[in-house]
Amino acid sequence: MPDQPAAPSRPSVLRLSPACDLGEVRVAVQTAHGFLAREGWSDDDLTSFDLALVEACNNAVKYSGPSGRNQPVGLEIISEPGGVEFRIHDHTPGFDWPEKVKLPPPDSERGRGLYLITTLMDSARYYRGRDGNLLIMRKSRLVAAQSKPTVATEAAANPDRRLAEDERVIGEMVEELSSCYESLAAIFRYSAEQGRGGDPAEFARRMLRDLLLIVEGGWFVLRLVPKGESRLVVLVASDALELPPLLFPASGHAPDSAELEAALTRKRVWFGIQQAPHAKGPLGKQRPGSVGVVHPIVLGDQLIGTLAVGRQPRPRQSSADNDLAFTAGQMNVIATFGDFLAIQIANAHFQEEQFRQRLMTHELEIANKIQRSLLLGDLPQVRGFRLAGFCRSAREVGGDFYDVLTINEHSVLLIIADVMGKGIPAALFAASLRTLLRAAPELTGRPGALLSRVNSLLFPELSGVDMFITAQLACLDADARRITLASAGHCPVAVADRGVVRTFAPEGMPLGVVADTQYHEESVELPPDCTALLYTDGLTEARNARGEQFGDQRLMEWLARAAGTGRGPEALKEELALELARHQANTVLNDDQTFLIVSG
Repeated sequence: MPDQPAAPSRPSVLRLSPACDLGEVRVAVQTAHGFLAREGWSDDDLTSFDLALVEACNNAVKYSGPSGRNQPVGLEIISEPGGVEFRIHDHTPGFDWPEKVKLPPPDSERGRGLYLITTLMDSARYYRGRDGNLLIMRKSRLVAAQSKPTVATEAAANPDRRLAEDERVIGEMVEELSSCYESLAAIFRYSAEQGRGGDPAEFARRMLRDLLLIVEGGWFVLRLVPKGESRLVVLVASDALELPPLLFPASGHAPDSAELEAALTRKRVWFGIQQAPHAKGPLGKQRPGSVGVVHPIVLGDQLIGTLAVGRQPRPRQSSADNDLAFTAGQMNVIATFGDFLAIQIANAHFQEEQFRQRLMTHELEIANKIQRSLLLGDLPQVRGFRLAGFCRSAREVGGDFYDVLTINEHSVLLIIADVMGKGIPAALFAASLRTLLRAAPELTGRPGALLSRVNSLLFPELSGVDMFITAQLACLDADARRITLASAGHCPVAVADRGVVRTFAPEGMPLGVVADTQYHEESVELPPDCTALLYTDGLTEARNARGEQFGDQRLMEWLARAAGTGRGPEALKEELALELARHQANTVLNDDQTFLIVSG
């Protein structure tokens, strides 16, 4: 029986569907590496396959659209004794594969991947389709002599040309790797230095000087956008360049300024001999003949500033050379330094804001202590009556205050006031009012006249800032058991006697509204065992979690109940403060709360 021909061996096939993610495709490439190693491919071939697959799969992820990100990358490997075929299926918009893939110029940031694939593979073809695209790469174990010309046969035909081209590629890779190493080393060093604080401008200047050494630059200008402004201001420059601030144009178009164009478009802008419009701009006037690039410094959606790096033009080696100042690798370094500066500048601003906040908080704590010290701890007492006061500020400092001035052995002047607004401005006017009231002892027994005088003194300052003060003065005569009231638009005085509450509110404009105001007085008899309450609107306007106010009725009902218990003003003060706190549980205090209680 004649010998039968041997059956052809079946190819080994590996199919993978990694998610459209750089980390996932790298895992898939590692799986492919192990598969091909078992197929007996050499270490050199495996390295070539890894590089080509990583480049192809990364492009499938990098250029995928919104719909493509939800679909996997298809990877199929067919290994036979004579060679291997790779099929990469992507869901990108696709591109037109050039007839002949050439090494891109040094400044180009794209095209190197195609050149790498065609150099490492015997053949590569790209097919665009409606439902995706297909890249097919092939590599033979042994290249037959009669096969069509490949990179290897072309190299044999033109060894000098191929050697020069390889040296160029290797030189660029070495330069780029060296730049990356130097830039990373500098960034790590400056990260440690910045953590110790210091002057941000000096930090940026030293860092950018190192950048010039790494990219072989000649000079730099770093501009920042001040907070809340629409202009670029020089923070540091490599030398004494006289560069004025650059205002953002209302039209949004700046043809004569590379820095403004980079800031407005958020894209890098080249300047130099071939960029005629920018030759008339500030950089062109200060550095005529220079070439360079302006890199926008952006963090998230926020424009931080611009970084301009320039140098004198390099001698052109051939007509293929262009006029750009920096190679793609050097531009990557410039972009890395710019992004790092964006983070450091934003961090410096944050730290400065935090420091200011801590300083302001400390100052407010001091102001709070000063303001609290102005409130009398032990109120003056007169025979037959007892007094208690309470003041709670919505912020560290506020505009409410109370005071008690001794007139004589049987009379005191009760004062309660509320400055419109909160915070430091209100506290300053409260302190001024307290000082002016104490500066006229001859009028303490005449509350109406005292309010008129204080109003005339405070009117220029209050009206100048559109603020006003409400105040209530009550002259208590213990012998006559009578109070004489004068009000500057303040809450009424409430007097509770045997479960009945009466309120008294003499008419009067708030302080600071009308320059010449006369304040009328009203006298009120105080029955035995009555309780009087002077208060600010922070009590009645206090809201609970449902938005309900404490209100006048609730306050008067509390006063009617409390007055009949026979407890002293200190106990009543604590009870009212607790009642207010209960009403405002789980809410934020929105207004100062102040009151005076008189029992007698």
